[in-house]
Amino acid sequence: MEHAALDLSLDAAALTARLVDFPSVSGEERPLADAIEHALRGVPHLTVDRHGNNVVARTRLGRAERVILAGHIDTVPIADNVPSRLDDDGVLWGCGTSDMKSGVAVQLRIAATVPAPNRDLTFVFYDNEEVSAHLNGLGHIAEAHPDWLAGDFAVLLEPSDAQVEGGCQGTLRVILRTEGERAHSARSWMGSNAIHAAAPILARLASYEPRRPVIDGLEYHEGLNAVRIGGGVANNVLPDECAVTVNFRYAPDRTEEEALAHVREVFEGCGVAELIVDDHSGGALPGLSHPAAAAFMAAVGGSAKPKFGWTDVSRFSALGVPAVNYGPGDPLYAHKRDEHVAVARVLHCEERLRTWLTA
Repeated sequence: MEHAALDLSLDAAALTARLVDFPSVSGEERPLADAIEHALRGVPHLTVDRHGNNVVARTRLGRAERVILAGHIDTVPIADNVPSRLDDDGVLWGCGTSDMKSGVAVQLRIAATVPAPNRDLTFVFYDNEEVSAHLNGLGHIAEAHPDWLAGDFAVLLEPSDAQVEGGCQGTLRVILRTEGERAHSARSWMGSNAIHAAAPILARLASYEPRRPVIDGLEYHEGLNAVRIGGGVANNVLPDECAVTVNFRYAPDRTEEEALAHVREVFEGCGVAELIVDDHSGGALPGLSHPAAAAFMAAVGGSAKPKFGWTDVSRFSALGVPAVNYGPGDPLYAHKRDEHVAVARVLHCEERLRTWLTA
């Protein structure tokens, strides 16, 4: 499908609508990456680089500090919610409006219309954030071109309802296998049911009491949940194998090693034949005491909140770059069929970032 070029003279809300109308489900970002690259190469004060479907643009003004504005360009699968739709109440509807094409639109507007910022700027647009960690475009940039991500502070424009959210939770996904012995269901005493053997796992999950630690004044809320279960080979056969997929969202005061050790401890004695780590990304501490973060907070106003979920502030933290989440979308509507964003929020975020970078 052919798409017209992106017009960076549009305001951030109109540009959000244009971005939503570029379908870019994870793994299918190339047309949007092409359009972003083409638009940014037309901005004279930026140097533009590309790695795969990841685009990085930078100013080179010799400022004393460099700030990174980053956002992913992929979305979850479309749910009959593209193209975008603007209603009379100033609400824009469509896949990616909240998570996170409104944030990407703000990035593009700042990139195009702030030629002489008070800090040097790096703009990062990357692919495959909504899928497994090994596909993440920001991770690929960090591995292939770490110098592109050098900076003193980063703002990830993930949906935060125009409020600063500090740090992020870690996320660990494990598969717990139970085993049995096949038998005809009419003679079930001749076998052993692997699905029944998963009952202690589910019971342990149902009784689990999550921690709510306070870190740098922010209260995080952990969660340990089954998100998928599978087993069985036929309607008249006892299953000899069952798999329960469990997702652990943990506070950033735990290391990855501590998180995995905790999960192993929780399911000890539950008859698990094998625990397989399917995906794991560590969290990031809030880091709000950093001078750059304090200056940002003073500029955008409000009070910081904890980030419930994993975001790429974790990757920036691992690179030694303190980072926060700040974007116009409402995280409560991310990934939903009725995903939407308030136009006023998008324009507010653009205005606050512009003030911070030009004052």
